Amino acid sequence: MARRSIAKEAALIRQRLGSRPIVLVGLMGAGKTSVGRRLADKLGLDFIDADHEIERAAGKSITDIFADHGEAYFREGERRVIQRLLGNGAQVLATGGGAYINDETRARIQEAGVSVWLKASLPILMKRVAKRQDRPLLQTEDPEAVMRNLMEKRYPVYALADVTVESRDVQHGQMVNDVIRALAQWPGWDRQTP
Repeated sequence: MARRSIAKEAALIRQRLGSRPIVLVGLMGAGKTSVGRRLADKLGLDFIDADHEIERAAGKSITDIFADHGEAYFREGERRVIQRLLGNGAQVLATGGGAYINDETRARIQEAGVSVWLKASLPILMKRVAKRQDRPLLQTEDPEAVMRNLMEKRYPVYALADVTVESRDVQHGQMVNDVIRALAQWPGWDRQTP
């Protein structure tokens, strides 16, 4: 019965979505890519990871972009890539942790899509990113202090997203169901579809 309910909610979301993308925002380690892939599959949509698109466009990893050109250069490229991706219609788009912080990018996401903040606690974020070397902002002596600082600065901005879902230490399928339920209950579906 619960599966049928989730399937019905997924079908309703897909119908209400029209040509808008679902845009996942949140800090690194929140689950945007892993949840996003499964969410797209459940909704019958394409999944796009903005970071992968940036790497493909640049011909190098994000870590190398940061090392070679700095964060400001990366953020400008990120803004342009997300702007382009938002024009691709209904899809699930996972953004990098800093993308939604950019005023122009956030305004474009709010205009073109439905934003979902995957909100995670510090212990969960640190557990998920601890073994990864591809997080340039965490390549410091105290990555936990960096993460705490990012949470303090970014969480008030992420809170502007249309929908917030707690990213918990559960199976990815459960997180997808949580996102579907939250989207199904979102009162903003009646705003004009682009």
